[in-house]
Amino acid sequence: MTGTMDAALGAREANLGRVLQIVHLDGPQSRAALTERTGLNRSTTASLVAELLDLGLVDESAPEPTKRVGRPSPMASVNPTVVAIAANTEVDAITLGAIRLDQTVAVRERIAVDGPLSPQATADLIGERVRSWASDELVGHRIVGVGIAVPGLVRAADGLVRQAPHLGWRDAPLRDLVAAASGLAAHVGNDASLGALAEHLYGAARGVDDVVYLDSASGIGGGLIVHGMPVSGAAGYAGEFGQNRPGMGEHDDRRAPGGVLEDEVNRDRVLAMLGISHVDEPALAAAIAASDDPAVAAELARQSRILAHALGNAVNVLNPSVVVLGGFLSTLATEAPGDLLEQVRAQSMPANGEDLEIRPAMLGVDRLLVGAAELAYRDLLRFPLQTAARWMS
Repeated sequence: MTGTMDAALGAREANLGRVLQIVHLDGPQSRAALTERTGLNRSTTASLVAELLDLGLVDESAPEPTKRVGRPSPMASVNPTVVAIAANTEVDAITLGAIRLDQTVAVRERIAVDGPLSPQATADLIGERVRSWASDELVGHRIVGVGIAVPGLVRAADGLVRQAPHLGWRDAPLRDLVAAASGLAAHVGNDASLGALAEHLYGAARGVDDVVYLDSASGIGGGLIVHGMPVSGAAGYAGEFGQNRPGMGEHDDRRAPGGVLEDEVNRDRVLAMLGISHVDEPALAAAIAASDDPAVAAELARQSRILAHALGNAVNVLNPSVVVLGGFLSTLATEAPGDLLEQVRAQSMPANGEDLEIRPAMLGVDRLLVGAAELAYRDLLRFPLQTAARWMS
């Protein structure tokens, strides 16, 4: 009898998670739409929505008037007071946000720092901001947990940052440090992998099952979506395109002997040539467009050729339908002389490149925060009963 009850409870939790995931990913849904999408009967769907209402995870509102015969069903949407804290660690700043279940940002703050903080100082800063927000901007909200995006190798099993060279971290137990400092469940992931997840779920690669994502937040990182699923590798280290050694399109293209992609395709080189520093991507794109320096154009063309070689290798190996570029790489794709897509196709097998698209990331500065929040929401979306029970205990 106990086994039967456990199975029934497990099925109930799974169905609650299915309904919550749908409204989380796709926005407000009528009960009729939820019934159709889950394949459950109407009474079961109504019961699940009612339970999620009682748990404080969804809200329900009156439907919009329609011309259809019969009574339209109410609309279920996520409760806007449920939030996850997301953090993006950079060399010169930590950006934090409280991200609602519908991906909107309740609070955002960028805290400039003088050089990389230590793992403990990072955890202490996150914990301090969580406590401050909980007593001010987030009064009346329920905080699910903390997700942290790190520019480095993160061991999936325990959130250990094995190496984050731009931050100077090695074997840092960041997950445990943040959990202790904040009093919340903490989750850590590679920043580019989280960017790939966010763009796949909500941005430039929404609805696309096979995606290669490259970003240049700190160095060059990458993420993979294969058959609609994020690919993390055996321990969580997949997607480090920036550490590949690309071929050179021209004999004198190499600038860093034996260098990896992120040494050759490098935002700082372009900033130095323009005589500027610490600008966002729109400002950099504007500065490049305004420049008439042939040396700048030549450097952009060189970097574009090298990026095309690296992407051509990825296209040959993985056969994605879309490549998404974030940060400086997106600027390079649009501002460098020549057509990056055609250069990539020239480095790819014809069949692999014929239907390929290259798209800029859509989510802007929020993409890493949204991706980090998905980490924090993962348990809630899978086990809403268990997570809500912890809130109520």
